[in-house]
Amino acid sequence: MKVRDVMTSEIFSVDKGENVSRAAQIMRETNIGVLSVHDGENVVGMLTDRDIAIRNVALENSVNVPCEEAMTADVISCSPENSVEEAADIMAKYQVRRLPVIENGKLVGMVALGDLATENQTKDEAGQTLSQVSTPSRPDLS
Repeated sequence: MKVRDVMTSEIFSVDKGENVSRAAQIMRETNIGVLSVHDGENVVGMLTDRDIAIRNVALENSVNVPCEEAMTADVISCSPENSVEEAADIMAKYQVRRLPVIENGKLVGMVALGDLATENQTKDEAGQTLSQVSTPSRPDLS
């Protein structure tokens, strides 16, 4: 099965200069936890609810922080033609729960760990990926 078969095509985004307060409002209104961040038509990052909480809550005047300062700039993505197993492997490797789906340089969808779990043949793969994503990387303390 391909990512195209399970991805969500309705994508919400925010401009990189918009403040994180507006991004949080969009997330609340649409009941999502991630937005793509754009500079014109190009995806320049991803902004999650966790990014907002971790990177901005402790800052003074944090509601005025532009999204580009809170986003993750290294966009880990997949293609709609990737298999769901490949998507799960990418999620596990990079410890992410959502992947933007990019085709010909354009954002065409989003695939989340939950999307993988909705298909019977991928439930085991999704479960394994979740355990890998949920295991924090810890430095060697010895």
